[in-house]
Amino acid sequence: MSSPPQTSADSAAFDRRAWITLLVVCGVLFLDGLDVSMVGVALPSIDADMNLSTSTLQWVVSGYVLGYGGFLLLGGRAADLLGRRRVLLVALSVFALASLLGALVDSGPLLIAARFIKGVSAGFTAPAGLSIITTTFAEGPARNRALGIYTATGASGFSLGLVLGGLLTTAGWRWTFLLPVPIALLLLVLAARVLPHDKPAARRQGRFDVAGAVTVTGAMLALVFAVAGAPDAGWTSAQTLGAFAAALVLGATFFAVELRVDEPLMRLSLLRSPVIAGANVAGMTTFACYFGFQFIATLYMQQLLGWSALGTAFAFLPAGLLVAFGAPRMGPLATRVGTAPLMTAGLLSFVVGYALFLRVDVTPSYAVAILPTILLLGLGFALTYPAANMAATSGVPDHEQGLASGLVSTSFQLGGAVGLAIVTAVITAGNTGAADAETLLDEFRPGLAVVTGFAVLGLATVLASLLARRRLERLAEAAA
Repeated sequence: MSSPPQTSADSAAFDRRAWITLLVVCGVLFLDGLDVSMVGVALPSIDADMNLSTSTLQWVVSGYVLGYGGFLLLGGRAADLLGRRRVLLVALSVFALASLLGALVDSGPLLIAARFIKGVSAGFTAPAGLSIITTTFAEGPARNRALGIYTATGASGFSLGLVLGGLLTTAGWRWTFLLPVPIALLLLVLAARVLPHDKPAARRQGRFDVAGAVTVTGAMLALVFAVAGAPDAGWTSAQTLGAFAAALVLGATFFAVELRVDEPLMRLSLLRSPVIAGANVAGMTTFACYFGFQFIATLYMQQLLGWSALGTAFAFLPAGLLVAFGAPRMGPLATRVGTAPLMTAGLLSFVVGYALFLRVDVTPSYAVAILPTILLLGLGFALTYPAANMAATSGVPDHEQGLASGLVSTSFQLGGAVGLAIVTAVITAGNTGAADAETLLDEFRPGLAVVTGFAVLGLATVLASLLARRRLERLAEAAA
């Protein structure tokens, strides 16, 4: 178990300094949620303006996710070694610049590049912010409460981003890239003024695992490129097979590097804990499901049903509001019942919600065909997201909180990137070029089935990890 740091809040009642720290860090996550949802709503408008293919369009999302997920482990390690405050400030500055760049570009590749740079910067702010919380608040009720508020703030940013994205897109999709700039600059000023200085640990802990960062990022890029490009190039083409081979080789090299270096980017022994392993699997499958679902549902509502961007935003809004309301209450609940039941119940909600969406048709009733899924997804996120963050950082020493935070954040983003790529590949493979509603819906259905399958896989894996944990507990009791 980690020992409370000098700045820790030892009870669920926060002091003034703890509240201020939490407020600023939550603001950074709020910005991230705001940015992701605004761009998601704007995808059809970006497509109409730049005339991108479906497989290229998904890279506007995947480019961000890959930069984010690929650098989270390095970002977490940087927070531990260089200081969490310093890493947060530098990365937030880059985030603001990349947002401005995205608003000014005039081609698909440049837009994807801007999104990738923004994702890389978020790959440093996310673990730095999360580890600031986990080292400020002692493990237990205080940390659970703080993490509940933290995840609810992200959901609030996502919910507001849906509405703002719909409104701004009516004036032009570039406004969805411009809005984060002043918010990021304001947060940068506040963070520089109020975040406590933490002592960098580079001299004590070692150096960066550059080889690990390069190989894991390359493996992720190669994997998603292979899946996303397979429908166009062919699953047995040299491009696809070569990309899969590169992903396999780079992934194997990463694990070999991590076993040999003195200060690995990811200490593999962390995953020996069923609690931490289960939390990372829950995070991976949660985002794999949702990224794929949001991509399909946005195209379904706007291209097939003819809804506006704002109408689509309001259709998703109940889920975000439910997370914003429910997530802050998960901390006390997790303290009473544990995180595993919350993750199990959340993934079960996803399974039911996605399965229900399979019945949609070309003339759906929102209240009957769409809203039940949206509400179940909101419930699933309210239960799973905070619980996964709590479980993934439990029992980890303070000097490795950045690493644990980066690991769970990587699981979220890696799941989202790969899940979106697979779903996009599935629906693109069935593209006949026809524009009638029934044909478009038939192209979407296999992707929705894959989304539901991801949720089932996540539920089964988390249940298996729960059984493994209980088995280990029984063996420990017998040995005692």
